[in-house]
Amino acid sequence: MKTAPKIFVVAAVCWLLTFTTFAEVRLPKIFTDHMVLQQDKPVILWGWADPGETVTAQILQQKQATKANDKGEWKLTLPPLKAGGPIEIIVTGSNTIKLTDVLVGEVWVCSGQSNMEMGIKAVQNGDQEIAAADHPNIRLFLIPKTACALPTNDVNAAWKVCTPTSVAEGGWGGFSAAAYFFGREIHKTLGVPVGLIGTSWGGTRIEPWTPPEGFAEVPSLKHIYERVMTANPTTAQHKQRVEQLLAETAQWMETTRKALQNETLIPPLPAYPVELQPLQGHGAPTALYNGMVHPIVPFPVRGALWYQGESNHTEKDYTDKTRALIAGWRKVWGQPDMPFYYVQIAPFLYGNESPNILPEFWEQQYNALAIPHTGMAVIYDVGDTKDIHPRNKQEVGRRLALLALAKTYGKTGLVCSGPTFKDFSIEGDKIRVRFDNIGTGLASRDGKPLTWFEIIDAEQGGWVKANAEISGPSVVLSAPGVTKPVAVRFGWHKLAEPNLMNKEGLPAVQFRAGNPPTRDLLTLHVPEAKDYTLVYDLDLTRNNGKIVYVTDNHASLKSPFDRIAYFLELQPPSGETQYLYVSMDAFTTDPGKIGVPTVESKACFQQNVKNMNVISNVKGIVTGEGLSGGNIEFWPNNYGPTNAKKVPNASDAVWDFGDEIAQPLAGYGSMQVHNHDAKQTLFAFNNWNAGPGADLGIGNSTGQNPDWTFARNAASYTVKRLRVLVRCK
Repeated sequence: MKTAPKIFVVAAVCWLLTFTTFAEVRLPKIFTDHMVLQQDKPVILWGWADPGETVTAQILQQKQATKANDKGEWKLTLPPLKAGGPIEIIVTGSNTIKLTDVLVGEVWVCSGQSNMEMGIKAVQNGDQEIAAADHPNIRLFLIPKTACALPTNDVNAAWKVCTPTSVAEGGWGGFSAAAYFFGREIHKTLGVPVGLIGTSWGGTRIEPWTPPEGFAEVPSLKHIYERVMTANPTTAQHKQRVEQLLAETAQWMETTRKALQNETLIPPLPAYPVELQPLQGHGAPTALYNGMVHPIVPFPVRGALWYQGESNHTEKDYTDKTRALIAGWRKVWGQPDMPFYYVQIAPFLYGNESPNILPEFWEQQYNALAIPHTGMAVIYDVGDTKDIHPRNKQEVGRRLALLALAKTYGKTGLVCSGPTFKDFSIEGDKIRVRFDNIGTGLASRDGKPLTWFEIIDAEQGGWVKANAEISGPSVVLSAPGVTKPVAVRFGWHKLAEPNLMNKEGLPAVQFRAGNPPTRDLLTLHVPEAKDYTLVYDLDLTRNNGKIVYVTDNHASLKSPFDRIAYFLELQPPSGETQYLYVSMDAFTTDPGKIGVPTVESKACFQQNVKNMNVISNVKGIVTGEGLSGGNIEFWPNNYGPTNAKKVPNASDAVWDFGDEIAQPLAGYGSMQVHNHDAKQTLFAFNNWNAGPGADLGIGNSTGQNPDWTFARNAASYTVKRLRVLVRCK
């Protein structure tokens, strides 16, 4: 028997959750035995019955009645309740529903991707935590994964009393660990029942969790809003586009009939518009809101927890998308001030990805704090750079609880945030950085000198590691060689785990401030460059597999030249910008063959070069003027390690400065300049067709192959610029 395609399985599940028969009064499954009602908010009950049927709801001495509308829908609102219980809820129509063991307390929606989904079995000391999870007044409601193209009205779930058994059931290793540890802390501190609604799905983006109302609130996301509305058959946008399609189809039918009569060619049938197709699957905007959030709206809650971002971390508009999510949830719940507390994602390697991408995302997460009634838990000190799912979810939950206790519940004397950047001032050759949220003072987490502060000089050098000393509510920064500091950054690397915190143990938030200068290292460090003319300028951060020069002057170069020079700048994963300049006697008179040796350039050189001048700030590079021993390996071909040209000091076993050209012509590609006398690769740019997966380096690689072959490391550099120059006669 064949399995139905996933898309139809999901659609069928959504249909079943939406379809309703009205033979008797029915409640959505967010209302079951053992549930928790939000204290101090009106109790909202809703459900289905026969059209026109009278439905009565009673809680304690409070009773309300209403009639189901012509669609069989009914809704009732009863007065707020104080924390406590257990109590009963009785709903009566043609039948009677009695809900027992109902508590009143604090209810939180807990959502996100895998780090929110990660269950208690998967965390550190999971077995002990499960054994201790006997909390009769904490209740759990775990929503199964369901993606739907349209809003659904119910979920297949039920409230459970928190026990060692129930906390480990379902999901990915049980109920969300971050949510559970948050709820445990709230329960312990406030002494009231706590209800936790878990609705998360690993690997998902923020857009699927956002209702249309949220996208409508953010102008930069209007295109997503229009896509969502056009795909929804209940909207005017959808109907208008369908009418347009019908008109186009009618015109096609008329034209086709005439073509049939005249025996002429029939035009193509109008294609079904992409924008009318349902937004299916767990990656589609609104799909998870439809299937996993909308069914519990407007069940009153205190607030929301959010732990997501890994799947969006390379984007530049996450602040706006967060704004849309929060605005959307607040609107559909009718709670404009709904607290929303989220987790800053932890440092992680992310392969060869540029080390600046994740800090820029952290900055976007931080910027979302400008949204009222929000808070961010910073967790890089309890993360794991080799595991995208840090196992210390106990501290994650505790820090989220600190935010709620201080900001939502008004607990005084609590420090709920680590130090955050306030401002900075320049004091001679030093920078003083002042912080807010210092608690009882700044401190080093491990008692060692502060880490991950960098400053940059106004006139020379790149970002350099700073010496950092705590001075009251500020940190004073300095660095050898930096006499005119103008900018500072802290924790600005995807693997950064700084040790600055407040004395309450909460880590400082990453930041950058000031105006780092844009300077030309070539002019600063290479005196002879003033006598050279720029032919090519290549920004390798833009390399997507096709070489496109920012500047290409080779066709306009009319003067002959006698020297060729290359200047490569690389900002490695840590430390200052590396550079290497090498000039040599011209090995060709054709300026079209001195750039990257692509197939189109017809450049292919494997030869010695004379009179090399080398300038570099990379340790170990042999520098000087008139150096002998230079050789180049420029070709678009594949190549092997055999030293076919008998280059002095080269190996036959590894790829180095003496390799053998091979077929095909459109192959791996090599652009390498060497000093074989010094047994050094000066610079290498290989496999440029791989874009971010190219090989790139200055000096000998520390890997197996000194010439960087198979390094596939280009994406790790944040600055990567290659210039090619000539000295005209």
